[in-house]
Amino acid sequence: MKSKTRKFVITVLVLILVSVTVFAESGEEVLKRIDKNMMPVSYEAYRKIIDEYPDGKKKEFLLYTIKKDQDKTAMLFLSPASEKGRSTLRVGENMWLYIPSVGKPVRITSLQSITGGVFNNSDIMQVDYSTEYDVVGMETSKEGYILDLKAKNKSVAYDKLKMWASKESIITKIECYSASGMLIKTIEFKDIKNFGNGIIRPAVMETYSPLYKGYRSSIIFTDIKPREFKDEVFTLNYMSRIEALRK
Repeated sequence: MKSKTRKFVITVLVLILVSVTVFAESGEEVLKRIDKNMMPVSYEAYRKIIDEYPDGKKKEFLLYTIKKDQDKTAMLFLSPASEKGRSTLRVGENMWLYIPSVGKPVRITSLQSITGGVFNNSDIMQVDYSTEYDVVGMETSKEGYILDLKAKNKSVAYDKLKMWASKESIITKIECYSASGMLIKTIEFKDIKNFGNGIIRPAVMETYSPLYKGYRSSIIFTDIKPREFKDEVFTLNYMSRIEALRK
């Protein structure tokens, strides 16, 4: 009897391990497909960031952004005049800000915000989600997917994400949480747009936070194109020359 019980328990454990493995692979595949739908592997884009304040005031920034592979991105401020010429660089979790008047890059962190709005540097210089997060849970329905994501290490801006995506694997909403389970912010993805070259994705990202009541920030993509870049473009020495890449 004990032998039969032991065999039964072992069989159940094996089935659980197999199902968990299949589930994890399925979740990772979905997340990678979501990443692919969000952006080409390498691209250039023009974006506008709009920060709204409780008193009704707004501040707008126009940005030229480039990305290569899963973890390299750089950005140039085109306006307002007070920010023009500033650039940022992200390689993995390392981030820098270049200010022409200073003349050299300085380190910045993922939780800071170069615009001063609800979007932090990690949001603005987003790399592939599958680079930073593991899928630890997934639900499926007729509407699409709900993914529970866990940061791969402590340097990632958010410890956990809850991500909603359509059945076409296009993100519709993300909730960002701290390690303690506190909701830090919600990001909504709106206005599905065909940018050409097979890029169909939300043109607008809006965020708000219970920690910043009355504040709201938006990112609006106006143009996205696939484009290849050399590795040297994503180095500290190149930060002052990003303007030369614009065509």
